[in-house]
Amino acid sequence: MTTAPETVDILAVARDQVLERGVGLSEEQILEVLRLDDDHLTDLLALAHEVRMRWCGPEVEVEGIISLKTGGCPEDCHFCSQSGRFPTPVRSAWLDIPGLVKAARQTAETGATEFCIVAAVRGPDKRLLSQVREGIKAIREDGNDIQIACSLGMLTQEQVDELVEMGVHRYNHNLETARSHFANVVTTHTWEERWETLRMIREAGMEVCCGGIIGMGESIEQRAEFAAQLAELNPDECTMNFLIPQPGTPYEDYEVVEGKDALRTVAAFRLAMPRPLLRFSGGRELTFGDLGTKQGMLGGINAIIVGNYLTNLGRPATADLAMLDELKMPVKAISDVL
Repeated sequence: MTTAPETVDILAVARDQVLERGVGLSEEQILEVLRLDDDHLTDLLALAHEVRMRWCGPEVEVEGIISLKTGGCPEDCHFCSQSGRFPTPVRSAWLDIPGLVKAARQTAETGATEFCIVAAVRGPDKRLLSQVREGIKAIREDGNDIQIACSLGMLTQEQVDELVEMGVHRYNHNLETARSHFANVVTTHTWEERWETLRMIREAGMEVCCGGIIGMGESIEQRAEFAAQLAELNPDECTMNFLIPQPGTPYEDYEVVEGKDALRTVAAFRLAMPRPLLRFSGGRELTFGDLGTKQGMLGGINAIIVGNYLTNLGRPATADLAMLDELKMPVKAISDVL
């Protein structure tokens, strides 16, 4: 079989530019990667894995997440079952402090090094920030030194400063999708508002975790645009989610991303961002299954969420940890060594 010249070109360019020099692909180059046919997927994944090993090493950061405040969110993110604007089965609920401490302890016992406290809100009010503060204090008093991250929506500068003072080391705030597609996904706030929160987080010295969801009706060109915009942000961590069509949401009838397209996207994002954590997050079980998850770990991924997600079940943590052991990928708090 003769390889098309343009295929040879983009893989050769990526090998020199990204693997050898550590320079991420441009938007135009990312689009070329996303257009590669299935015959070249194996070579693409192998190259993305080489990039990951060269610039990040073999370690994998494992994280658990917990919802402090579930449901009843005033925003209209079309993918989200926690929006109070859609007739989903999710109802508003709060987790108490003992429950938060227990979840953090269980997360640490799995071998995870990161624990993320999440709330379904536009942004935190005083009650929520007080709960977070009390929760972190109680987790530390429990003797748990796991790294704590938060995802509490859009922030003011005062709130950013307060989280820093609490000892939160990383903040998750996803851009969700390409800037050109965002208004089709969310109408109650803007892409620019999210970007501003991320700017303040970075300037305050917290690590930035930012990614999005693949499969929300975006074009292949918009996937390339999104990867390039994330590369411009240069997050410490990028979350790779794949749409789980949620009952009652506007996206409940959307098709699940096909596994090969998802793997191609993972590899393209790694070639766009050689150095950040690239984390398998929501939707991987539905999109990839067990075999595809392993392929993703060998195609650029170097971080993973274990256990359940916010409103969806995940794989048992023991299954993921056994997979990492099989792949000889040690669990480590990568932020300590990068």
